[in-house]
Amino acid sequence: MPGIIETKKYVHPHGAASRGRILMVASSPLISKQTGWPIGFWLAELTHPLLAFTEAGYSVTLASTEGGKLEADTYSDPTDPNGYAASDIISLGFLQRESFRNMIAQTLPMSDVDASGFDAIFLVGGQGPMYSFRGNSALQKLFTAFYKAGKPAAAVCHATTLLLDAKNSKGELLVSGKTWTGFSNE
Repeated sequence: MPGIIETKKYVHPHGAASRGRILMVASSPLISKQTGWPIGFWLAELTHPLLAFTEAGYSVTLASTEGGKLEADTYSDPTDPNGYAASDIISLGFLQRESFRNMIAQTLPMSDVDASGFDAIFLVGGQGPMYSFRGNSALQKLFTAFYKAGKPAAAVCHATTLLLDAKNSKGELLVSGKTWTGFSNE
């Protein structure tokens, strides 16, 4: 199935059963309005949590704002000649795996996701979320559904831009009264 690394048959080193399903959402490829450069998701902000989730026995489904093929921000790619992320051996390892390459080549559109089929949601960072997550009412609704159900709902780095708009049933921001961090417009 597109966008999924299934670990239902995963056998934890200590014999534990599968722990559940996690939905990861990344930005579909975009062009930066400021620079004109292609932008997308930050590779380590997908691969590092993906490693932790799958090693802990979770099945992970990757969706994106539009579905289809994802593009990593160039500076996050350890194989890019710029060398910025050259020491990211976790991402480099994932890039060698056909299952991972297939996962990012065929993501599910976020509109096809039902929150009830998952135990947690994790929003992947990168520059793309600054455009594709901000003001995205469908993603706000999905994220809020996890939060409202008491399921873990997390966003990393630039993905926190969603929290500028996501509201609870009272119309208050989910982050109202909470301490959180993210990038500014600077």
